Amino acid sequence: MLKGKQGRFRQNLLGKRVDYSGRSVIVVGPHLKMYQCGLPKEMALELFKPFVMKELVEKGLAHNIKSAKRKIERVQPEVWDVLESVIREHPVLLNRAPTLHRLGIQAFEPTLVEGRAIRLHPLVCTAYNADFDGDQMAVHVPLSAEAQAEARILMLAAQNI
Repeated sequence: MLKGKQGRFRQNLLGKRVDYSGRSVIVVGPHLKMYQCGLPKEMALELFKPFVMKELVEKGLAHNIKSAKRKIERVQPEVWDVLESVIREHPVLLNRAPTLHRLGIQAFEPTLVEGRAIRLHPLVCTAYNADFDGDQMAVHVPLSAEAQAEARILMLAAQNI
């Protein structure tokens, strides 16, 4: 039985940690629109942390990046309002392995939800061949303006019915 990741392949080449991404179990979110997904608040805060820090400084809620980071670590109330405004402008990509065709990765508009599970509209599950018995999905944040536009125009779940 393989235990841990000691070998060269298992340690470096097969899997790495990636910034601006996360992974969680999916659960049904029937109240969501087809192009929306529910992101857990803590996951969203971690994914969008640099954007939230920048916004806190620009709005004058923090004097510098260090104080903005401290506000986020202490989870002060104004952080959630800034996070809401940040995610309104950023689509996220949801991917369920194995990605066998182009519908295996789709874009969604995130909404903040309580808990630790990603919420999905039930009608988008057929594209992913997903169900709600413990399947996991990965979340990726497109960073550049071009990537965000591509996600919004070409990859939004409502465009791929």
